[in-house]
Amino acid sequence: METISAISTPYGTGGIAVVRISGDKAIAIAGRLTCPLDSVKGYTIRHSKLHRGTEILDDVLVSVFRAPHSFTGEDVVEIACHGSLYIQQELLRWLAEEGCRMAHPGEFTQRAFLNGKMDLTQAEAVADLIAAETKAEKDLALSQLRGGVSNELAALREQLLHFTSLIELELDFADHEELEFADRSELNSLAHHIEQRLSSLAGSFKTGNAIKNGIAVAIAGATNAGKSTMLNALVGEDRAIVSDIDGTTRDTIEDTAVIGGILFRFIDTAGIRDTSDRIESMGIARSRQAIEKAQIVLHVIDAAHPVDDGLSELIGSKKVIHVYNKSDIADTTKEIGTDSLYISAKQGDVDALKSLLAATAQAMFHYNGTVISNARHYEALIRALDAIRRVQQGLQDGVSGEFLSMDLQDCLAALGEITGQITSQEVLNNIFSKFCIGK
Repeated sequence: METISAISTPYGTGGIAVVRISGDKAIAIAGRLTCPLDSVKGYTIRHSKLHRGTEILDDVLVSVFRAPHSFTGEDVVEIACHGSLYIQQELLRWLAEEGCRMAHPGEFTQRAFLNGKMDLTQAEAVADLIAAETKAEKDLALSQLRGGVSNELAALREQLLHFTSLIELELDFADHEELEFADRSELNSLAHHIEQRLSSLAGSFKTGNAIKNGIAVAIAGATNAGKSTMLNALVGEDRAIVSDIDGTTRDTIEDTAVIGGILFRFIDTAGIRDTSDRIESMGIARSRQAIEKAQIVLHVIDAAHPVDDGLSELIGSKKVIHVYNKSDIADTTKEIGTDSLYISAKQGDVDALKSLLAATAQAMFHYNGTVISNARHYEALIRALDAIRRVQQGLQDGVSGEFLSMDLQDCLAALGEITGQITSQEVLNNIFSKFCIGK
């Protein structure tokens, strides 16, 4: 394959920049611009001048990784230079003139996948790890990078392959109807086990999606209960206009905050009330939609002047935290229920609310075992689940091995798409095109 190069550190001026080179000629090309590297062992760093002829560009550190013991599985050299934009661009120009092609987005990771250094779920986890903004996202991506999804699916595929092979063997001896290599009761038990695991994995997508994209929290309640003030206090800035005038918030306002290592998406909604104002009515309609889509509802109540806001019928069975606001001017001796607390958003007294939010989210989205966070994985799991349920139904109906084999193959194919054992070039190009250049 062609030798490729790219800057692997973020674009711009910094203390240090790292330029990565990968391919059969990586060591030879880097050696011509730094110091002789032909006899340098892998996992070795050399200090050198970065030069071309008599022109010295910089003092650098040169790290050598020899195939197959490198990220890409190829010979890899990383040159750490000073973070001057001029030095970075000049080094790339020199490398191009020495025979290095500029890498495409994600091409280093794609080569790692193609060279068997990782499967597709792990490759996608690399991108998720780079993009992680919270501890929860980092932990999830790191788990998948270490093979959390891969190992689970590999075990299921191995069991399916065993039975598929036995059924295929039966079909090869179709003239001998009395031969049955695949024990149907054992296959039924396996199908039941796999159906449970696939269903559990698919169910974990709700948790993974919440961790990755943020937990939606609707801030709802009557007008002038302090919802906008609470949003501002939770996100730490004046995001929403605050006023004593009823109906000030006429549309949903969103912002995010990381609390307890978890990303929350707060949605400040218009106060729920009867109104003849057409614009405010549209805002209230959007409030209702936000409440329906939210995973947690902060029901804000004016503790000094509580009113029946009719929110209970909108909330239904959703997880609700009842927040009695304006505790600075209200009687806080009145007993309130569980998942309820007094606060003063105006005074920024929201630490207890943040703690309760984090605890609520952890309880709601805590998941033992493998968690799916990728929509592509989820879609393939649904197809695999549908196929294994057809196998179960086929066993119950006593269908022939030929039809069982077709459904087993469909299940195997869907699982293979997740890990990349069965994946089209178009899918690969789409996945890696979303990576940053240099990774």
